[in-house]
Amino acid sequence: MTELIPIGTILALLTNQIMKTAQAAKDVVFEKESFKILAKHLLDIEPVLKELESHHLNDSPATRQALESLENDVKKANNLVDKYKNRGRFYLLIKCRQIVNEIQDVTREIGNALAALSLANIEVLSGISDQVNKIQNEMQRAQLETAQSRVQIVDKLNQGLSDQVFDKEFANDILSEIARAVGVPVEPLEISKEIASFKKEKEEAEDRKERAEVLFLDQVIELLSRADAASDYEEVRRQYFQRLDAVEKYDPREEWIQPFRSFFCCITGNVMVDPVSLCTGTTCERAALENDWFGRGEETDPETGEILRDFSYRPNIRVRQSIQEWRELNYCIKIRSCKTKLISHVDSLVEEALDRMEELVREDSVNKDWVSIGGLTDLAVAMIGGGVVSEDVENKLLVTLKEIIDGHERNKVIFVENHGIEKIVPCLQLDSSVSMAAIELLYEVLRDRSGWNEGFCRTFSQQSDSIAFLVYLVKNPVHETATKKLAEEILMKLCEVDENVIQAAKVNYFRPLIDKVIQGSVPVRISMVRELLTMELDEEKIELLGEEGLIPPLLEMASANIESKEVSLQALVKLSTFHHNKRIFASLGGPTLILKLMFSSHMLAVVVPKCTEILANLSSSGDGIKYMVDRNGAHLELEPVITGLLSFQHNLNSLDVVRKPALRALLGICRAENGLVKSAVLSASGVSVILALLDDSNQEIRELAINLLFLFSQHEPEGVVEYLLKPRRLEALVGFLENSDKGDVQMAAAGLLANLPKSETLLTEKLIELGGLKAIVDIVRSGTIEAKENALSALFRFTDPTNLESQRITVEQGVHPLLTNLLRVDSVTASARAAALLGDLSMRSHELSVVHPKKPRCLCVWFRFTRKRLSVCAAHGGECSVGATFCLLEAEGALDGLVGLLEKKVDATAYEAIQTLSTLVREDSPQRGAHVLHENGAVGPTIEVLRWGSESLKGEALSLLEKVFTRDMVELYGSTARLPLMQLTGRSFFEDGHLQRKAAKVLLLIERYLRSSSTYSVTGLNSF
Repeated sequence: MTELIPIGTILALLTNQIMKTAQAAKDVVFEKESFKILAKHLLDIEPVLKELESHHLNDSPATRQALESLENDVKKANNLVDKYKNRGRFYLLIKCRQIVNEIQDVTREIGNALAALSLANIEVLSGISDQVNKIQNEMQRAQLETAQSRVQIVDKLNQGLSDQVFDKEFANDILSEIARAVGVPVEPLEISKEIASFKKEKEEAEDRKERAEVLFLDQVIELLSRADAASDYEEVRRQYFQRLDAVEKYDPREEWIQPFRSFFCCITGNVMVDPVSLCTGTTCERAALENDWFGRGEETDPETGEILRDFSYRPNIRVRQSIQEWRELNYCIKIRSCKTKLISHVDSLVEEALDRMEELVREDSVNKDWVSIGGLTDLAVAMIGGGVVSEDVENKLLVTLKEIIDGHERNKVIFVENHGIEKIVPCLQLDSSVSMAAIELLYEVLRDRSGWNEGFCRTFSQQSDSIAFLVYLVKNPVHETATKKLAEEILMKLCEVDENVIQAAKVNYFRPLIDKVIQGSVPVRISMVRELLTMELDEEKIELLGEEGLIPPLLEMASANIESKEVSLQALVKLSTFHHNKRIFASLGGPTLILKLMFSSHMLAVVVPKCTEILANLSSSGDGIKYMVDRNGAHLELEPVITGLLSFQHNLNSLDVVRKPALRALLGICRAENGLVKSAVLSASGVSVILALLDDSNQEIRELAINLLFLFSQHEPEGVVEYLLKPRRLEALVGFLENSDKGDVQMAAAGLLANLPKSETLLTEKLIELGGLKAIVDIVRSGTIEAKENALSALFRFTDPTNLESQRITVEQGVHPLLTNLLRVDSVTASARAAALLGDLSMRSHELSVVHPKKPRCLCVWFRFTRKRLSVCAAHGGECSVGATFCLLEAEGALDGLVGLLEKKVDATAYEAIQTLSTLVREDSPQRGAHVLHENGAVGPTIEVLRWGSESLKGEALSLLEKVFTRDMVELYGSTARLPLMQLTGRSFFEDGHLQRKAAKVLLLIERYLRSSSTYSVTGLNSF
């Protein structure tokens, strides 16, 4: 066993490192103030470490872990100092924000580590506790800022890059500002050094595969290189911009500058290429004059017809230069037009632009430079694989780019710097025509005068899917022989590098790697698993790894040395996310091994978090305890597991990387089986443990805690109300209710409230006061259906018929239309609860309804009443509204929705619908309510319930019909109801015949009314 380094030695070494880092930070020239603050804080820590060094510390795991964390953070600070002390000053300026943020972050991390160290040694540091607290608080809350002048320069630069401002004026301006800010003379030699440093930074970013950084630095280099001080422009660039300035006066929509008449040959009628002048001053095309004119014996001036005495001619340099200038102006106009069309991303326009670009590079070799200087190459490269054009146009795009870079090294560099290689990789997997154009372009890019461009080959091989697509092209029978040949030639070149062989295996062939994990030595096994861990593993690959036998050797490695444990468990974390692999893992006894490692007291911190993550994965996606079995398939004893998972939450040494997956695992297990929830609550004091987590600083832990508390409160709500009524606790719960981004959190918070006793009126009042009711109503309005169901249950607390004020506040939140809409959703639970809530509110409507007085003797009083023309509620006989009386009739669509629930023939919803409809029929005056139910078609479906409903539902239906069946209603529905009632009276659904007696009572009522009436009529209904 490795001997542990004494705490005193660690402290001494750490103190020395802090002092060195502090001194180095003070010497950094750039962002001096921020580095000085870091140095000051580091120096402030030294007395604390000296104090600890002078005492005999408790050599606890917490102390060692805190020291290790502090040591790592100090190393980060030291690395940060080293990172920026010798970089180019231009580069440091444009990275000033990032530098300051890095300094701030490392300062805060050191502060956190110091806090952990002081917590582990409270007694030792008691004498300087105030000093320690001050230091750690300052560091944890450090707010560093870079100089505003530098920020303005960086913002200006970034805005220019974003706006694609690459003109000379802006380049000169921004370069001058940067140079002045960092104290560099604006001289070509000095500026070239700074640009060289950018290029070096870009190369390093490419090696690190930081594509965004490479693109950014590439843009900065391109911009600054346009400045006068950056370099002497090549003549071709100077000439292009000279012509470009000249075309600025032309309308941007112009695609062609008409030639002057003097540019045309009077013989051919075409613009001349090699103009020559006769002695008469007439200018002609040399070839036309020699061959077509003089060649056929003409002796006159071809333009004037004048007899020539002198047949000599000479080059017209002025006209030739003018024509060349006109051509070049048209090149610039065409380039400008092409740019507009490319930017449009309209297929037809893009295709026109590409045709024009091919014409340009074929017409004049200078245009290979000019199309790139004009940005067309950049735009074309940016469009590769972007999905902005059709595949046919993309094929044309690749062909055009090949024309542009063919034999042109500078354009190849431009292509690569614009991430052309990265963009071309996806094209290799498209249909045969596109992939063929892509491979031909790629081949041209990778080749140079000496054979292969090693740098470009390396860039291509570093793309994650590059080798995979080459193999695809080589092996796929669909592709043409030429395509396969080029792909194979490139692949063979790349596989000269061992790393690319490994890359090919990682991307396409898992079997060789798995064989090495099975058969290789310990170092080889570890190396191969590490390779796997660096890969992007999608679900298909994860499944394949499991099927091809990776899990058994990983479990074997998990029982070996600590390094093997670490990498194998990391791999198992990834593999255990897939159902099929969970089954394999369980059949091999994986859960038993993981639990043993997880709860071993001597196990290192790197192992336990991975074990808890694996356990969380096994119980995720609704799998619960399905895979919590031994190798024989027998379920494991899970009560100790639950106890252990809960113990991680109140153990001060448990880190969030352990606590979070432990909570996820606990939640998955408890969701699976109700008995385990009860065990967690009663045997392991789960409620008290989880309640404390609602105050945790980690958001995810708090959210997991509320989900668990929702489950636990179904069995043991005791203590929850008391906890929530403490200061700021209920506000936190309301915060969960308001968190619309997390539907599961809303559902759990609402469910927790639903589980708490409705008798806790103080809790109800506080919730109303703090906006909890509003949050619950908002969930009903726009939450997930699961959250809505729990929110509806929680609403019963506020719709208690005995609490009129609470009901009124609830109605003011606009619940009636929400509840009415929920009567029509597919969720039985939501519909049933909505119906019941409407019933709660409807219970008080009779007493709240304002009944109009009878006609008074005084006519003036009666006149005042009749002028108001107030309507009378058909059910309650007075003035009603949703807001004032919670009237069910006034809630638009409510009665239709309740009747609809009866017609759906679902017991749960029909039961609540009947109870709610019953609130409209008062026993002392049933006629009004009966008439309302009749008018709204509720009586017939209620009778139908007697045919299909459960015993309890039929009992509710009979109770309602007993109240509804007045003489008038019997005349309407008596004959319909007799048969189902007679069937019920003929059999007993309960041992005491309760349902039979109720049915008989309603049947006798019908018979009595029918006998007393000579005909079935609806006489009397008109009295309503």
